[in-house]
This record gives sequence, C-alpha cells and structure tokens, in this order.
Amino acid sequence: MKAYLALEDGLVFEGRSFGAQGTKTGEVVFNTSMSGYQEILTDPSYKGQIVTMTYPLIGNYGVNTEDVESRRSFVEGFVVKECSQIPSNWRSGQSLPDYLAEQGIIGIEGIDTRMLTKHLRTYGAKKGIITTQIDEVEQLVKFAQLSPGLVGVDLVKEVTCDQAYTWPINGQNGQGQLRMRLPGRSPLAPADGDTLLLQPRAISPTPLRVVAIDCGIKLNIVRRAAAYGCDVTVVPADTDADAILRMEPHGLLLSNGPGDPEAVPYVIETARRLRNRLPIFGICLGHQILGLAFGGRTYKLKFGHRGANHPVKNLQTLTVEITSQNHGFAVDMGSLHDEGMIMTHVNLNDDTNEGMRHEVLPVFSVQYHPEASPGPHDADYLFVNFIEAMLERGAG
Repeated sequence: MKAYLALEDGLVFEGRSFGAQGTKTGEVVFNTSMSGYQEILTDPSYKGQIVTMTYPLIGNYGVNTEDVESRRSFVEGFVVKECSQIPSNWRSGQSLPDYLAEQGIIGIEGIDTRMLTKHLRTYGAKKGIITTQIDEVEQLVKFAQLSPGLVGVDLVKEVTCDQAYTWPINGQNGQGQLRMRLPGRSPLAPADGDTLLLQPRAISPTPLRVVAIDCGIKLNIVRRAAAYGCDVTVVPADTDADAILRMEPHGLLLSNGPGDPEAVPYVIETARRLRNRLPIFGICLGHQILGLAFGGRTYKLKFGHRGANHPVKNLQTLTVEITSQNHGFAVDMGSLHDEGMIMTHVNLNDDTNEGMRHEVLPVFSVQYHPEASPGPHDADYLFVNFIEAMLERGAG
C-alpha cells in the first residue's frame, strides 16, 4: 500500500507503508543511530515526533520483549529507506512491521531518507504528516501546517505513569535480582515475569531511596540507578514537592521526556522547591527543567540532537565522551550566570550546553542519556556521582 510523508514547507514523499494504517501528524526529525530502533520506538521522549532513521536498513534483527524502554511505542510515525521483512536474530520474537502494526504505528519505506535528512539539517525540523489514507498533496501540506507541533505543548502528561511504582533492589547490599511492581500504566514486565536479572554494582552499604519524577522515563535509567544500589520509586510528573518529601528520599531523579520544557510548569515548580532540599540528578528534559527551576531559559534547536554517537567534552576532566542523545531543546547557560550553575559539558558539534552543576548545592544534570540504551557507556559514571552526592549528605 502507498504511504505519504509531507512537510509543512511543501516537501512530499511517496513510499510504501509497513506497520499500521492511518494518519498521524508530528514533528519530523532524524536519528543517526545504526541500531537500537526498538529502544528508539519505545522511548517516550519521541511522543509527538515522526522519526526518520538515517541508517538505510532497519529491522534486520527484529523485535524482542526484553529491549523495550517503556510500556509501548510512542512515536507518531517511523520513516526508513528499507525495512527488513525477514529478521534474523536468536532473540527476535517478531518482525518490525508486525510490531508496528501491533503498536498502531505507521511506517513508510522506500523514500530518499538522505534527501529528507539533508533537508531537515538545512531548514530545521518541520511539522509533518504521515498517512496511508490521503493522497492529495495540497491537503497533506495543509494538514501538516495546521498540526500543533511541539512548542508550548505539554506532552509529558500523555506519557507519565498513572500512579507510583517501585523498582527496589532485592538482596543484601544490592546483590541479586531487581523486581518491579506493575500497577496502572507502569512499564511492561520482562518476558520471564516480574523479575529482571542484573549484576548490580552497589556502592552504598544500604539501599538509597530515590524518587524519580516520570516525565517519560526510560527503563534503563531505573535499571542503572538500581544497579548502583538505589531503591527507586517512580512517581507521576504532577507529584508535588510535599508528597515527595513525605517519602523521605535520599535523592531526586528528574527524568527524560518529550516536548517543550516550558510547557510543564508543575514539574519546574517541584524542582524549584526541592533544589535546596535534596541531591538532584537531571537527565535530558530533567536537565532543561533544572535550568528553568534555577531561573534560566530554554530555546528550541534547529534540528535537535538524536543519535548514539554525539561527541561531548567534559570540561572538568577535559575528556571527550561519545553519548546517546534525543532532544530538540537546550538550556541557555547565559541566562544562569547569577544562579550558581556552571557548565560542565559542551557539545562538540555545535557548542551547545550538555551539562551543568551547582557550585554549592548537590545538584547536577546532563542533556544526553547516560543510561545508554541504545548507545555507548562513556557517561555511566554520572550514576556514581549521584550516589556519592547522596552519601555525602548523610545517606546510607
């Protein structure tokens, strides 16, 4: 069946559909990862976006039940040069087209993804529409132009959990199995039930209580925190500061998530009230929320950073980290010069802010994804830094 992708500026592509049928709008972006498409599809940060993969062949190792990053797929559409119909991998449970059909995600293949990517790099990310139902070019472009986009839209409320759930360590000194209870809209259990086997690297002699505000949290963030000795309680994004303090946590984790950080003032206010009370670690959207909580500003990037190979310079160690990224907004460090926040990491592609910390308070954040799912593990030390910040405050 034919499928169409149209951008708000009039560029239209015709290709072949795979996955679900229908019509969806969203901001058209590109991701430069060569693999990890299953983690990308299930990253809640992609809510509101139609994702284009720059690597030409996608789907060759299929889809499994173990590598999901959330309870379902959140992308609005999926664009590839060629989709593999016959996966080959011992872990594969189904093909990519079957998975997308099951998840209700529209896919399009057979278009010039290199041309599309160069267009987005030149003119910026665009609002778009992907469809198997409409073939009138003018109508497609009009629908793309009328779609809401990302600026000013609260997408966090569409991806956060309905109620709190826990992911504690089970075993002495953090050794053993990690278990997750599954109420409401909490993530799906692994294939073997409610248990995920890991080899944790616990630092604290006793588990540390961490509250993670779910703005669209990826499961591997919770896994890594648990692996370093944390009992993690994930709470809905609208949980206020008083409710969090009643849980008596040793630290607060501000998660990744989709959309415009300025569109979630309730999370910003929670972070503002807790910034003097708890050690805080912000990731991606959580990084932007911290910037706003300290009185700074954020701005939209031309085409964002999405991929598993972005070079970031650590200004404290003068080393370069290869990082996994997925964001379309950034923090203006110039707006934070009187707030005690200093820049710790910088993107080597465009010199944008990739990390910051407070000079006095145990508060720090990064714009990229240290949990690296998919991606390199260069930034895993940040979880150690979070543990150390909590221990220095008397936890453990």
